[in-house]
Amino acid sequence: MKTSKFLATALLALSAIGASAEPLPEVVMHKDPNCGCCGKWAEHLEANGFKVKTVPERDMQTVKNRLGVPARLASCHTAKVGNYVIEGHVPASTIKRMLSEKPAVRGLAAPGMPPASPGMDVPGNSDPFDVIAFDRAGKTRVYEQIR
Repeated sequence: MKTSKFLATALLALSAIGASAEPLPEVVMHKDPNCGCCGKWAEHLEANGFKVKTVPERDMQTVKNRLGVPARLASCHTAKVGNYVIEGHVPASTIKRMLSEKPAVRGLAAPGMPPASPGMDVPGNSDPFDVIAFDRAGKTRVYEQIR
């Protein structure tokens, strides 16, 4: 009897925690319809609790310009998550950290297409890469080092 009472109490506590947790915002990913790695990045995000809406774009440079992505930070796809811009293969854990911390930045970027980043997953490659934060003026800093 004590075990079932304990389990009931534990389940109630867990449901209360789940009910109070803020849901993750939808990710709206703009990508070239012919790019396959973007879809793999979306799968990575979905496996980590995000809902991803994909918007096919023929002119990604226009999207990047409109969303204020500095040219030196460009990658293949560009996404919006809440009020933030995500450029390229930024890990879901880093996006969650950003959403929790709410830094005063325009967004995050994984410049280029780092071989060890989510969605690229080049076999045998575990090269570290940096996720860069950028503001509206184009000022940048390393937000997280992925090792």
